[in-house]
Amino acid sequence: MADGRVAATLARDTDFDLLILDLGLPGQHGLDTLRDVRRRGERLPVIILTADAAVESTVAGFDGGADDYLTKPFRFEELLARVRRRLRTTEDGGGSSTVMVAGDLELDLLTRRVTVSGQVADLTAREFSLLEVFLRHPDQVLSRQQLLSHVWGYDFDPESNIVDVYVRYLRRKLGAERIETVRGAGYRLVA
Repeated sequence: MADGRVAATLARDTDFDLLILDLGLPGQHGLDTLRDVRRRGERLPVIILTADAAVESTVAGFDGGADDYLTKPFRFEELLARVRRRLRTTEDGGGSSTVMVAGDLELDLLTRRVTVSGQVADLTAREFSLLEVFLRHPDQVLSRQQLLSHVWGYDFDPESNIVDVYVRYLRRKLGAERIETVRGAGYRLVA
């Protein structure tokens, strides 16, 4: 769609399964388009694409009614995975839980919000993805290679210490006791 106003009209008048909305549309800002769509009562899933990675923009997108948010540049495979997840949630009638919990740690897939003991933890997109992998496998030992392929993709250098660096970031933000090092094997989220 070349224009935000046209996109809002089409979302109202056409039966779409999902809307991928770029915030930099001409004619009308993408957030205004999103508000128009939601004001009309449309519940189709909306994934926002934008070059603006600021936390304020992400929050404004979710507060405006977006279901997911992806910043440019992104990998096309990640966009497709998010589309598949949104369509599955829609097919399930939205009944599947989008909140993952481990003790007092909660990760909401829809709002992309993480809370620890009720306090919001500000995570980057990679930190969020890494935590999501841990929460999908609580108390399971995950090797560096498994984490690397799930979060960074298979084409990333297996000799890199990027997994260790991001585990350290998560420990700082969530508490060191939450992610345990299993020597010679990898890491485990202590649920």
